[in-house]
Amino acid sequence: MLFNSLISRVVAFSFLLFSVAIGTVTFLHIHREHQHITSSSRSAAELMLSVIERSVASAMSTGNSRDVQAIFEEVGNDPLLLGVRIFHPDGRILNSADPGEIGQQVNAHDLATFQRGETHIVFPSPDGETLGVVRPIYFESRCNSCHSPEEKVIGILNIDYSLATMNNQMIDSSQFFFLSMLVVIVLLTSGVSVLIRRLVCHPLRAITGKMAQVEAGDLTAQFSSDRKDEIGRLMLSFNSMVDRLRQANEELQTCHNQQLERVDRLASVGEMSAGIAHEIKNPLAAISGAITVLASDFPEEDPRREVISKVLEQITRLDKAATDLLYFGKPGKPSFGLVDTNELLKKTLFFIAQHPEAGNMHQVKEFTRNLPPVWVDEKQLQQVFFNIIINAIQAMDGGGTLLLQTDLVHKDGKEVVRVLVGDSGPGIPPEALQKVFTPFFTTKTQGTGLGLAICRQLMEQQGGAIQVSSRRGDGTLVTIELPVRRIEELA
Repeated sequence: MLFNSLISRVVAFSFLLFSVAIGTVTFLHIHREHQHITSSSRSAAELMLSVIERSVASAMSTGNSRDVQAIFEEVGNDPLLLGVRIFHPDGRILNSADPGEIGQQVNAHDLATFQRGETHIVFPSPDGETLGVVRPIYFESRCNSCHSPEEKVIGILNIDYSLATMNNQMIDSSQFFFLSMLVVIVLLTSGVSVLIRRLVCHPLRAITGKMAQVEAGDLTAQFSSDRKDEIGRLMLSFNSMVDRLRQANEELQTCHNQQLERVDRLASVGEMSAGIAHEIKNPLAAISGAITVLASDFPEEDPRREVISKVLEQITRLDKAATDLLYFGKPGKPSFGLVDTNELLKKTLFFIAQHPEAGNMHQVKEFTRNLPPVWVDEKQLQQVFFNIIINAIQAMDGGGTLLLQTDLVHKDGKEVVRVLVGDSGPGIPPEALQKVFTPFFTTKTQGTGLGLAICRQLMEQQGGAIQVSSRRGDGTLVTIELPVRRIEELA
């Protein structure tokens, strides 16, 4: 939970970064200091060794071994010197500041250093680290009185120099460095935390608060800031976004109000149309019957029969328009039942085959077998199929290909029977495609423009859906989706 906060993650990362960076520098500095102290101690030990060597050489040249011992004991009083001695190449101690170790074996570290041909070594001791320095004493002519010329190395001068004091100083220095490093890291991390909190977290909280206001519906939320950094630009973008949302909301409200007014007008028109259609249908039926009776009195070759035929066609057209108006204004309530989609399409095609414009159509039927039944009103669904197929045929004036396809698909976790009705006509322009379901909109010279509007109304009553897609020159495809009800679901 702690690292869900931006400032916590930044502070943790800063602390880690500062620790690694400053810790690395501190470690390298301490390592360098340690090497420097070791080098200084070695230089001091070698300088002291040279002084002892000259003093011992002067005393030994006169054969005065007591002066050699006195020199060792005097030098051995230095607390930093843990041992001052001369030992034989075989390791036996010949002279020493500590008379008690004369005749004993020198420590293995100093002897091994001489045997390897090295001049110094750092090894552990009870008091801490010790620097051992060895320097061979070679045979000279003045040594002839005490040593044989065959002895090239007549002894090894050796001192053990304590590094404990310097190491303690190094430890104190290291502790000081680490403490300083910790203080610097804490100060830097605290500074970063304050900056992040002031420059980022507080503005982000303010932005979050304003966004909550906008989410609650208050589109007057604005920032007044003169900041020129990224946060300032974010605030300006927020202000611009809210302005656009406010404008879009105003336009949406205006459009919504217009739609409500339009719906009210359409409802009024629908009621009025239903009333007018009801009043028109009965007189039309009477007129049609009367004209038919009059036509029966004319001989077959009488030219007036053609005029009467044209009048009857117009009466039929007026009756269909009145029926559409009546159906649109007062659609009947559906009577649901299980319907076989393929069989209903075949039945509809049988009736459409009698239509005069269906003669030149090439039909392509791709019906999926064993489709589950759909739960719809059979008469209303047949009316939808009839209207859609007639529209497709009329769009292919002069002939073309009519596609009928059924399939079972899954949509939103439910089974749906999908019916596709396509034609190879000229297609629908984009500006007209958006209005095909609008009542009273039509591109035909004849018709009320209610066919597709009624189809969508009927499909919504069935719990289904209808869509139209088209491209100019590529024909039109109508997609009808019907809800599936398994027989076992009705048990």
